Amino acid sequence: MAQLHTSPEFEALSARLDDIAPLLQEQAAASEELGRLTDEVAAALWGSGAFLTSIPRELGGYEFAPRQIIDTVARVAYADASAGWVFMALQMLTGTTAGLLGPAAAAELFPDARNGRHALFAGQGTKMGDAVRVDGGHRISGHWHFASGVSMASHIHTSARCAETGEAFIFALPLEQVTLIDNWDVLGLRATASIDYFCEDVFVPDTHSHGIATTDARHGGALYRVGLLNMACIIHTGWALGVGRRLLDELRELAAKKSGAPGATVDTDHFYAEYAQAEAKLRAARAWAMEVWAGNEDALDRGGMLSTEQETLSRLALSNATWSAHAVGQTAYKWAGTAGLRSGALQRFFRDLHAGTQHVTSGPLVLQNCGKWLSGLAPEGRWVFLDLQEQG
Repeated sequence: MAQLHTSPEFEALSARLDDIAPLLQEQAAASEELGRLTDEVAAALWGSGAFLTSIPRELGGYEFAPRQIIDTVARVAYADASAGWVFMALQMLTGTTAGLLGPAAAAELFPDARNGRHALFAGQGTKMGDAVRVDGGHRISGHWHFASGVSMASHIHTSARCAETGEAFIFALPLEQVTLIDNWDVLGLRATASIDYFCEDVFVPDTHSHGIATTDARHGGALYRVGLLNMACIIHTGWALGVGRRLLDELRELAAKKSGAPGATVDTDHFYAEYAQAEAKLRAARAWAMEVWAGNEDALDRGGMLSTEQETLSRLALSNATWSAHAVGQTAYKWAGTAGLRSGALQRFFRDLHAGTQHVTSGPLVLQNCGKWLSGLAPEGRWVFLDLQEQG
């Protein structure tokens, strides 16, 4: 089996993302007002080559290793949480589509990725539409939520369950074959264009679909054997760590401005202790996530698959990163005082963080299933997409 690829492009892309970070920060409020990333931000992300992050190397992509992906997503999310969310979603769906579909689809969708000639996918795979088996493919119908980054996408990645077999698939289809619903009116992540979409009786050929839980990579190395859900763990871990770090740095900058003023709460032992706790919590979350994924990388590089324990810890590390970042956000908001109420980066990151915690991959059911397996009460349990299923 293919080994894990660790990309030499990581440092160069990181430098290019640092170069565009000021633009992402400057345009964040305008993106919120638009409900999508501004054209300037979208062009900067495209121009940086960031969307090559998870495309297989053989198709012209960078094919980053998991820890490289975590750090890349964190870097964009640090500059702007909404831009980070859009980036993580688009690059993951695009990369997994490239890795899991066969040669015919790859030739059509990724003709020259290194020079910018490739599809860009938005959509979601956790809510099922309906699929009917027909000659050469399926006809799909459904209404889905959360097409994050769809304003930049050329194609849709969406899930549906076959009525005849009960099997769940991911389908890849052109954006023009679905109808978009402009209904993104939310507290946080306003700039992500995570709108609804639907389609009715659209044909998708077999070449453009794969099983939702497949780990059978058709292109690229070991990365694509982790499957969709573990790829989601990678990117959401990076997003949480980037947003948590930015909130803590915003608080640090604000504390420097407040310090020395009469009655400044930041000049108290209580503040010092809580800041230290927040710093420790975030650093510990990052260190453990990287430890988990270092072990996963070793297993993949040896030609293996992730064990149930490794999949469990990957999900738990994501949950821990998400809720550690949430705790950091609470600390930042508490000690910011009325500054946290006002328009600006701290308020926006606080709102975006609270929207991000609601993603299903960090939800209570995943945490409960992690505890069930780790406590020894489901020794035969195996992860099938979002669920821990007992093996009979």
